[in-house]
Parts: sequence; structure tokens; C-alpha cells
Amino acid sequence: MVSPGGLLTRQNQPVALKNISVTVSIREFVAGVSATLHYENEENVALEAFFVFPMDEDSAVYTFEALVDGNKIVAELQDKMKAHADYEDAISQGYQAYLLEEDKCSRDVFCCNVGNLQPGAKVALTLRYVQELPLEADGALRYVLPAILNPRYQPSGQTEDNCVNLKTPIMPLEDLPYTLNMVTSISSQHGIDRVQSNCPLSPMEYLEDDKTSAQVALAEGHKFDQDVELLIYYSAVHSPRVAVETGMPEKKPDSLMGDPAVMLSFYPDIPEVEASMACGEFVFLMDRSGSMQTPLSKQDRSQLRIEAAKETLILLLKSLPLDCYFNIYGFGSSFEAFFPESVKYTQQTMEEAVERVKVLRADLGGTEILTPLQKIFRGSSIPGHPLQLFVFTDGEVTNTFSVIKEVKFNSTKHRCFSFGIGEGASTSLIKSIARVSGGTSEFITGKDRMQSKVLRTLKWSLQSVVEDISLSWDLPPDLTANMLSPEQTVIFRGQRLIFYAQLTGTIPTEEATGAVCLKYTLQGKNIEQKVTFSLQPKCDSNFTIHRLAAKSLIQTKDLGFRETPARERQDILNISTESGVMSSFTAFIAINKELNRPVQGPLFHREIPRPVLYARAKRIGHYHSSLGRSSGSNEQSPLPQSTREVLCCGTLSDWKNSELPARVVSQSFSLGKKIICALPLVSIPQKEDTHSSTNETSLQNNYKENGIVQLISLQNANGSWDLNKHLASVLGMKLEDVKAAHPAEPVNSSVWATVLAVVWLHTNAMDRECEWDLLERKARAWIRTHAGSATYKIVKAANEFLKSFVDPAIFTF
Repeated sequence: MVSPGGLLTRQNQPVALKNISVTVSIREFVAGVSATLHYENEENVALEAFFVFPMDEDSAVYTFEALVDGNKIVAELQDKMKAHADYEDAISQGYQAYLLEEDKCSRDVFCCNVGNLQPGAKVALTLRYVQELPLEADGALRYVLPAILNPRYQPSGQTEDNCVNLKTPIMPLEDLPYTLNMVTSISSQHGIDRVQSNCPLSPMEYLEDDKTSAQVALAEGHKFDQDVELLIYYSAVHSPRVAVETGMPEKKPDSLMGDPAVMLSFYPDIPEVEASMACGEFVFLMDRSGSMQTPLSKQDRSQLRIEAAKETLILLLKSLPLDCYFNIYGFGSSFEAFFPESVKYTQQTMEEAVERVKVLRADLGGTEILTPLQKIFRGSSIPGHPLQLFVFTDGEVTNTFSVIKEVKFNSTKHRCFSFGIGEGASTSLIKSIARVSGGTSEFITGKDRMQSKVLRTLKWSLQSVVEDISLSWDLPPDLTANMLSPEQTVIFRGQRLIFYAQLTGTIPTEEATGAVCLKYTLQGKNIEQKVTFSLQPKCDSNFTIHRLAAKSLIQTKDLGFRETPARERQDILNISTESGVMSSFTAFIAINKELNRPVQGPLFHREIPRPVLYARAKRIGHYHSSLGRSSGSNEQSPLPQSTREVLCCGTLSDWKNSELPARVVSQSFSLGKKIICALPLVSIPQKEDTHSSTNETSLQNNYKENGIVQLISLQNANGSWDLNKHLASVLGMKLEDVKAAHPAEPVNSSVWATVLAVVWLHTNAMDRECEWDLLERKARAWIRTHAGSATYKIVKAANEFLKSFVDPAIFTF
């Protein structure tokens, strides 16, 4: 949520950010968050401080206040232009002033100016926001408190004035000088099963005997050195939820904030069906910028992003249905396509694509995604093959809203499935391009496997979707439900629906109930899901449901400060100011005029350093904080070298086509017009104890992992395998032994090889089934066609040969 760091002194010694305190309240599928940053000006001059921090793009920020030496100053939400003018006027008169706004280029980055912070002043800045929580594939809710804000790539020729600018100082995560306190309370009417986290937690404490409320906290002394993730598991996640919230008494009836608001949450338990073999055009747009050469996470032995991407692309290619069309684009500062236009999926085109994937490198410089998107959308549609676009990126761009606008403009002819790779990926970019095109979005962080999440999404794209979605209401007379959420035409298996509505009219004074029915069509069948709820609104001092409804309305209209059509701007401004939820056209402004006397003399500008993730570069972390320029200086701070690593400087074009050693891990970031790369000079292998159980387990896992990858790479486009030495090697057998175990004719060698491959997968790789499920289905379909009634005998022989116990019945479905 917030960007770590402290106020910078003129000597580049940061004033410590004393503490970050975060309180999270999770109720069913939404979270309310209050975050407070404690600062102290230890200089003898007045400061104007500036900092930026990340936040999920679905967050609705509704409160910003400052506590200065015991005095609370609550900010007002205003038209952004007026707020800027008021801020400049206040600091010019010597008053303390505070300004909070969205970045002009992205909805998930916020900028804060603190003006006229007096010497010795202590400031506690608090902001509050609410957000919907996304669901994981296993039904868990995920809450993320972001720590990472990576540099945002600015396409050539663009002059956007974004707050994540190139001169903002940066600081390595491991050098952060403060701790984070976070306490989370959770409540659900259906019971809380468990909570998991990527960070150490104190033991979960149930507050009620029925386990409907609980509390967890980060372990004491936690350092904010990575995104904090919580996974919350409820006991009955598929049960529909309806909540009614009372309106603001000071607001007029028949207004957004004056009337009661309703939040409906449906998570249909849609059964999985055999993947459709209906054809389509599948285009994969893969980030090949320099940062893709870094590990997926900070954990030891974490796979490089580009290597995970290559493995994922091969899995995708093997899993595509026959007779579809496909293409692969790589993008950075420029872009490259495998084929001039999408080609039909055949053995020849698949083999050509796989060979090209194997040699892909993260060598295309920056992150320019708009140009390749325009090229893809300009292509001719293929009749009977709807376009399904898969976008993968670990980067961020300053023209986020231009990209979203382009995807939205072309949403009638494609669906976009987007994937954010690693900590710091732009939630604004990833979520928005999926939302405006009717697709889905995923984020791959920590221990997540890119392969699992991407293949699950491909499976969804091949499934029959839920269509003809509608809601019908059963309410007392004189009461009407007006929908506030945009209409959703389709959903996929594993997706949740949240609707917001405004209740207008007369709420019954006595206890009364209403009902709402979700209707949809799945594979030609009409399905209904009805829920009854109390019409007595509940009070919530934060007005969570109202503000989330307002955020939903704003998201449908707000395409950024520069991209939003003029006809929508006034509506956005009205919704934002009425609800108190920030938009691209509003900002929070607070002015403290209760000073004994206005601040006198010149005002010194200080920028708060933000963190950046330097995977596998721990030993060079000590100089990262000095990479920025001190106030008033045009010279870059000197950069010390270690004996193991060196900084290499050059322009982007210098590195675009550079030949980097395959085993070298590089990390690049922008500083002015330079690209700074941290490269280990040598790779010194660590001596391993081959007798330790840990190393044996690691070797076994690596062997299995390599076996899965190699086996998949050998599969043919039609789903079969050839009987050769490469397959025998994966099976751990000699080719002559595999041939000798071949059942009697009329079983041909490919049938025998394919059954062996499927049996091996079921025996050795069930923990990765979600990754090879689609290609295995192709294999089973091919076996049924070519083996017929002999299938049972072949599977029995394969089990005996591989010493396995796979049920032959799997080949009959």
C-alpha cells in the first residue's frame, strides 16, 4: 500500500520513517484499510516532502488526514485543478498543506505532497480505503499490502508528467530502517476456516465460538521488505451474500449516498466440463524487457521470469486445440512476431514456434505494449475463430490509460486475459485491460507458478462460459432496486460476481425481507440461484458498500485525466465529490492555518525514496539509496563497486542487442536517460553435501521438474508421442527395453509411446496436473481414436512396465 522510505536530508541521510501502522477489517469479500505513516522532520529547515506509493487499482480512497503535533487536519476532496491551486497558494503564504492525488498515468499509484513541514514537527499521515478482494482458484480470498513500486517505462516521445519519475530516489528492500505493524480482523457469517500468509503471523485468534470472526497480526518486528499477502479461507465460499447498508443521513433521498445501498455477491459453483474443441485465434503477447531476466521472487532458487515464461509458452503451444490459429509476440522497446499473421496450428507450425520459444531472451529493452497491441488489433479477423489475447508483463508503463482505451475500443472482437509477473506489476494495467474486454486477470508472485495460473486460464477460455446473466428482484411495494454496477454479459468457471444497487423508495419500518435471483445459461441449460435477505439496513461508519459502488461507477467512466471523454468528466467529478472517493479528476487537499505563525524563509524540497526489488543483488544494496540526486545537485552520486558485482551504465540502445551470458542474472532500472544494470561478475557454485536429505530432495524435485518439461516438449500437435530415445530417457528406461515391452500388434509404436507418457504423468506429476491437463486430454482423445478396444490392454502393460497403478478408466472419459 505505501512506499517505504523517509524524508531525505540535504546530506542524503534519510529521516527515519518511524513506523507504518495498518489496520485491516475484512468482512466477507471486502476489506477496509487504515494506514498511518509516522514522520519527523529532524532538520533545522522547513520542508516540502513528496512521496509516492502503490495501491491496488480497485481501492477506493475516501479519507486523508494529518495529525500534526496533536492537531488533526482532515482533507477535503475537490476538483483536482482547484486543489492544486489551493495547495500552491497555502504554502506560498507559509501554511502547512497536504495534497493527495492519483498519478496522472495510472490508477494504482498515489502521490502525496506535504508542504511547510516545520523543523522538529511530527506528522502522522493517515489514509483510508476500501476494496473488493479477489478469489484464488481454490476459493481463497487474497488481500495484498503492496510494498514494491517499480520504475514505470515511458515510451519514446511521450512527455507524461507522472509522479513515478526518473529522479525519484530508490532504496533496496533489505535496507529498510523501520518495521510494519499490521492487525487484521476477519468476519464471515459462514465461518472462517484458516488464514495463510507469505509473512510470519501471530497465531490466529477466534473471537467467537462459531468461528465467524477472527484476528491475526504480523509477527512483531516485521520488516516491510516484500508485499504482504493474506489468503483467507471461508467454510462456505459458494454461498451467496447480500448486505444492505444505510445511507448518509445528511444526504438527500434519491441520491447515491443518501439511499440505502445493496451489495450482492454470487460465486456460482459452475461444474467443470470437457474443454471445448471449438476453434479460436490465440495470440500470446510476452514481455521481453530486461527485467524479465530477474527471478520471479526473492526466494532462493526462484525461477527466472523469462525461463518461466518460455516454459509457459511451450505448455500453451502443446495445449492448444487442433485447427485453431495462433501467434506469439515479444515486446520491449520494440516488438517481434513469430509469424507475419496468425497461422493454423499444425505439427509444423507448432514445432517452429517451440524452437523459437527455446531461444527467446529478455533482450528488447523497455516496456512498450501499446504498439504491438495496435498491430494485433489491426489484423484481419478469422471467421469462426474469435480472438483470445493473452498478455504477460512484469513491467509498468506511463501510458496505462492509452493502453486501456485501445483494448476497450477493440473489446467487441476479442477477450484479453492478462498476467502480472512479480511484485510491483501494475494492477491498474493488468486488471483494467481484462475487465474492459471481458477476460480475467492474474498476478504471479511469491511461490506462485506462472505455468499453473496461465494454463488454468487457457482452460477457462476453452470452456463454455456462463451467458445471459440477469438479476430479478422481489421487493415490497414502493421499493425499487436501481443497478449501479455495469452489466456483465459472461463469466468463467471460478469467477465471482459482485453487484451494487441503490434502493429507492420506502424501506418498511417493521422487519421485512426481499429476494434477488441470479439467472444464467450454461451449455443451453437455464440455471437460477435465489437468496432472501433482510431489508433492514445496517450502519457502517465507513459506508463501505456505498463507496465501493461509487468506485465501480467511476471505473466504468474514468479512463484517466487525459483519455476520458469530455462528456464523462462532469459525471465522474460529481460521483467522486458526493461519495468522497478519489478519481482522476479529484484530489484531497488539507490546509493547517492553526499555526502560531506562518512558516518563514525558503522551503526545501525533499523526496521520499521508494523501494525497488533487486533480486539476487543483496551485496550491492548499500549504494542503491544514493542513486538519486540530492536536492539542487546535477551530479550523480558515486557508486562503489564490490569484488563480486559491478555496475554497468549505458543507454537503452546499448543494451537492446547486447550479448549477456545465459547464466548471468541482470537487473536494469531507469535513471535519467541511463540504464543502470547490476550484474554479478562471476558465478561461484556452492559446494553441496550430497548426503544431506535436503539436497537429495532438491535433486529429486529438479529431476521430476526437468522430466515434466522434457516430456511435454516431446508431444506432437495432435496429442501423441513418438517412440524414441528422448522419450525413453524421460521414462528412465533404455529404448530397447521400451520397445521390448511393446504389446502385440495391432498396437503401433506411437500408441504405446503415448500411453506410456500419460501413465508417467499420472504417476509422477499429479501435483502439477493443472499444468498438463489440457495436453493430456488431447492425448487421451488421440488414444481413444487410435487404440479403440485395445486401450485397456495397453494401459495394463504400461502399468506393469512402469510399475504404476493408473486406472485404465481415465482413458474412457
